Amino acid sequence: MARITEYKFYTEHKLIEVLPSPAIAYIPIVQHLGRPCDSFDVKTGDQVSVGQRIATAASQPFAPVHSSVSGKVASIQNWPHPVMGTCKAVVIENDRLDTPVHKPADNIPADDAKNLTDKQIRDIVFEAGIVGMGGASFPTHIKLQPPKPVNTLIINIAECEPYLTGDSQLTIEKTGQIIAGIELVSRCFPHLKKIIIAIEDNKPHAIKALRKSTEKTPYTIAVLKAQYPQGGEKQLIKKILNIEVPRAKLPFEVGVSVQNVSTVFAIYEAVYARKPLYERIVTVTGSCLANPKNLLCRIGTPLKELIQYCGPLRESPAKIIVGGPMMGIAQYTDEAPVIKSTTGVILMNKREAKSADETACIRCGACIRECSMGLMPCLMNQASEKGFWQQAKDCGALDCLECGLCNYVCPAHRRIVQSVKRAKMEIK
Repeated sequence: MARITEYKFYTEHKLIEVLPSPAIAYIPIVQHLGRPCDSFDVKTGDQVSVGQRIATAASQPFAPVHSSVSGKVASIQNWPHPVMGTCKAVVIENDRLDTPVHKPADNIPADDAKNLTDKQIRDIVFEAGIVGMGGASFPTHIKLQPPKPVNTLIINIAECEPYLTGDSQLTIEKTGQIIAGIELVSRCFPHLKKIIIAIEDNKPHAIKALRKSTEKTPYTIAVLKAQYPQGGEKQLIKKILNIEVPRAKLPFEVGVSVQNVSTVFAIYEAVYARKPLYERIVTVTGSCLANPKNLLCRIGTPLKELIQYCGPLRESPAKIIVGGPMMGIAQYTDEAPVIKSTTGVILMNKREAKSADETACIRCGACIRECSMGLMPCLMNQASEKGFWQQAKDCGALDCLECGLCNYVCPAHRRIVQSVKRAKMEIK
């Protein structure tokens, strides 16, 4: 792991603002790892409400998709997707009424919520369509029912990617709700013995808020030295518990579950307010913007509307990245919408986006020294370039976190992580 330039100053400590809902919402049917939601609950011409389920799938793993606006279904068509390139999306014309599918009177009283069983909590999480919101987007109801006992729960507020500040600002503004969400999550693990809130030391205001709110709880706050890519599940477990998750295994194999703080907050809202996951906090930032912000955005809002809200532009962006600069994905259009896993939108100018010319590997070993998974990225890069997919697999390509640190430290500017991604696609 390494200390890299953070660039969080653009939006650090900026209060979360609510972005107006889009005139037209483009809601992709794929916003999670697993099966696509190819079974539609609506058709063209139907009227829908905010929070209404619009798509599902025939079998697990999946998370249902909900409408983020009320209005009329204009079409179901292919549309740009921030991760997949293109994907089917339900296009909804917003009537600006925000008619909810559930009324406030339908909310679950606090006393009733405290009596929910673990199965009832998981069912609510599933019906709300909640996925891992740190970027992984794995259906959360499955993570809440691991096949092996979990004795340690880690709440992830590391947010180690440069530029991004949404999780830390959420922690400052919604500390009490997050603590209530942690309590809900903890009840899904009957063998739980320890709850640890992991946060990096570059978030002093969030740390202060957490310490104040956890004084009378058994939760432990682990303040970690800011490093990248410390926010990965396996990296957090190693750093906090000194336990290594074996290759090709998941955290539950060592009795640990890691949940992102935004996911925990979404669980709180799903249980207490019967609110499906139809909006999320997105950090919209970069040197090209006059007014970078942390925004609460409806799912399905085109990226261009976030950019316009944070304008005017200081200069035309040379690259738009969804996610963080290390693991995010460069976009070919600003028509792509916000989805459940969209943590940030970064606008980079020509100087920042400029790519250096790739040269031959100089065998310096920098990528090996910095790899947080203990792999040999240079060997995977060579195997991938030659099309030796089995050799790339033997070198651990499938265990690669795709954090991009190997590219960052490579003096030869090798496109290592891109070649590993190609190898993983070929292997799978």
